Amino acid sequence: MEGKNSLLQQRKDDALPRGVSHLCDWYVERAENATLWDTEGRTWIDFAGGIAVLNTGHRHPRVQQAIAHQLERFTHTAFQITPYESYVALAERINQHVPVNGKAKTAFFTTGAEAVENAVKIARAYTKRHGLITFGGGFHGRTFMTMAMTGKVAPYKRDFGPMPASVWHARYPNSPEGITVDAAIASLQDIFSQSIAPQDVAAIVLEPVQGEGGFHIAPPEFLVRLRALADRYGILLIADEVQSGFARTGKLFAMAHYSVKVDLMTMAKSLAGGMPLSAVAGRAEVMDAPGPGGLGGTYAGNPLAIAAAHAVLDVIEEEQLCKRALQLGAQLTTHLEQARVKCKAITDIRALGSMVAVEFDQTSTAQAVQSAAMEQGLLLLTCGLHGNVIRFLYPLTIPEMQFHQALSILSNVLNIHASQTETASASA
Repeated sequence: MEGKNSLLQQRKDDALPRGVSHLCDWYVERAENATLWDTEGRTWIDFAGGIAVLNTGHRHPRVQQAIAHQLERFTHTAFQITPYESYVALAERINQHVPVNGKAKTAFFTTGAEAVENAVKIARAYTKRHGLITFGGGFHGRTFMTMAMTGKVAPYKRDFGPMPASVWHARYPNSPEGITVDAAIASLQDIFSQSIAPQDVAAIVLEPVQGEGGFHIAPPEFLVRLRALADRYGILLIADEVQSGFARTGKLFAMAHYSVKVDLMTMAKSLAGGMPLSAVAGRAEVMDAPGPGGLGGTYAGNPLAIAAAHAVLDVIEEEQLCKRALQLGAQLTTHLEQARVKCKAITDIRALGSMVAVEFDQTSTAQAVQSAAMEQGLLLLTCGLHGNVIRFLYPLTIPEMQFHQALSILSNVLNIHASQTETASASA
């Protein structure tokens, strides 16, 4: 007799297009904090976090309570028709933390890609320019503009035809690939001399820590030089913190680790603890560039999601999740460094707080580690241009005992892989 997961998979294949793929061959039935249960009662430790959405864990009680309370009042009005105080209050809270110079303003949307698209609209309205510069390895979304901005073809751009114009890709500093800060800045100068005049560029958009690109961390010198370059030509600097925000790096935003201030910032994912909500925040005079009605959306700033986001900010503060991100990230990095002594397939370890990744020499190695961990009850995600990086996106609220259980599984998997590699080499 076939199990529930197998039957669901058959129904999925029959009902959904193949473009909607998924990693697991099992279906989740319930979740709590850092634990997932499938339809057949098996459990997994969740180190994927819904792709960085669950920094406060699955079904945090504070988030549940906030949504339940809002459900008793109203679920939707469309803010641009009938506004509500909670939206304004959340913008006020975000404005206090955005790393910009001077007064900040915030507008809410629904998805990360929608936030990035609106940041582009705001930048173009303010500068009266059209050009955008993003970076190789960057990921900004799956809509056409954000696909054009994304610096990876497969699977995001492949098969979808011409991308929107006026987007150019510079090189992002990347030690394993040998891309230095000098080389990255030189690639921007090449764009200015070969593709578009700097006076026509509206914005430079980057992730301070690349997400899908492999958790490459922007060197401080790079951001300083980018800021100077942008200022020289009147270009806006936009930080895409959709994946790196809300305590993941040990600060509320990754940009808080740097002395550099940005003009605009996008955020989403862990902003609302699993509810769909995104935002663009930035310098008030820049945010005010679009005219009335130029920004919005039917579901933008949905009241249930807004309520959840208020609870998320409360949890981050009350449970000191920025501090915990640093502690957990340090423990994980230590385990990876210990495993690296024996596991020669590890070529690099990158970490900023709990935004941690380990790079392997081959894509097949990363996939094998991911698969072996899954068999032992640990859910991991890969990333990177070549898919040879494993990233760790556990809830920052994960119980200490469960976190150590996950580290034990990871160490066991890496040690087994190292032993198998040694045996294979000896037999060759």
